[in-house]
Amino acid sequence: MAATTSETVIVIGAGAAGLAAADALSRHGVPAVVLEKEERVAEPWRRRHENLTLNTHRALSALPGLAYPPRTAAFPHKDVVVGHLEEFARSRGIAVKFGTAVERIERTGDGWLVHTGQGTLSARHVIVATGRDRLPWTPDWHGQASFQGKLVHAADFGAADDYAGKSVLVVGAGNSGFDVLNHLARADTRAVWLSARHGPSLMPKRIGQVAVARFGGFMAMLPTPVADAVIAATQRLVFGDLTRFGLPPAPKGGASRLGVEQIAIAVDDGAVAALKAGHISVVAPVAGFEGAGVRLSDGTVLQPDVVIAATGYRTGLETMLGDLGVLDAKGVPKANGGTPSGQPGLWFIGMRPSLTSYFHSAGVQAEAIAKQIAKGS
Repeated sequence: MAATTSETVIVIGAGAAGLAAADALSRHGVPAVVLEKEERVAEPWRRRHENLTLNTHRALSALPGLAYPPRTAAFPHKDVVVGHLEEFARSRGIAVKFGTAVERIERTGDGWLVHTGQGTLSARHVIVATGRDRLPWTPDWHGQASFQGKLVHAADFGAADDYAGKSVLVVGAGNSGFDVLNHLARADTRAVWLSARHGPSLMPKRIGQVAVARFGGFMAMLPTPVADAVIAATQRLVFGDLTRFGLPPAPKGGASRLGVEQIAIAVDDGAVAALKAGHISVVAPVAGFEGAGVRLSDGTVLQPDVVIAATGYRTGLETMLGDLGVLDAKGVPKANGGTPSGQPGLWFIGMRPSLTSYFHSAGVQAEAIAKQIAKGS
């Protein structure tokens, strides 16, 4: 890469959102270059735990114009997702500059300078598609360095069989927490505890033979208060009153939390049954670590072999974007999709969860951004 190269659009990230953006731009006649710090597409998917499957149905989890192969499971395994992204990039002829980590971007005139380890590029537009879950985040719990057990983030869950014969404390009752619990419910563990500060908005993966995620498109069209009511009613009808089993109530409706706090709706695939059967126990929030023990906010001390922090992710964009004023206090872009960022020519895609799926939303957002760039070019 030359020291300074001019491009029309630079897309940062070759995941689902970045590939969707490059494809949409191409269809609108706008040239783009995609920069990816890894050596191949979908690297974050490859690194996630081997039991991972999508919580969204395959019909809503494909990039525009490319269906999954026949006989793909309703909720595709992560390896199938990797194959889908590879095929999308190949079939669309999307050229990606791999091994190119973006260090910083800055405004220059009416465009942008993108500084990488291989040189500097300039562009009229930059689309940031690095993902809202780029960096696993764990709280800085008091005394955690002294913990004598194993502390892992949910992103590094591994295989459910790894926890056979072990006592496990899962911290966090959100989407990733329930993903972990769904797998642990099928493992031959000893005690499993769930430390929950707030209860989740929770939907079943299936009702009978019907995949609930297939109704995501309909739910997304409803006004937020109506969607909140539908989600709450479904949760109550399917699961009953989970506060009877110690799970705290959710602080607000599922659609509201998703829209305001970007907290995805959790999906149950066995965890609730294990909770009701007493195989999973709900405990108080974590206060700190004490050697072999974990002290909870109610004074209880547990001694788990493993603590799994299902405590969320961060974008890690602060260094790249500096003081441009486009991030909130948690480092999440204030704008997403076709919404202007406040910095002309700077766009963000794939930075919000949705009621449909990440892939479907990426396609919609990519089209919105591409139309605006094409119109102004």
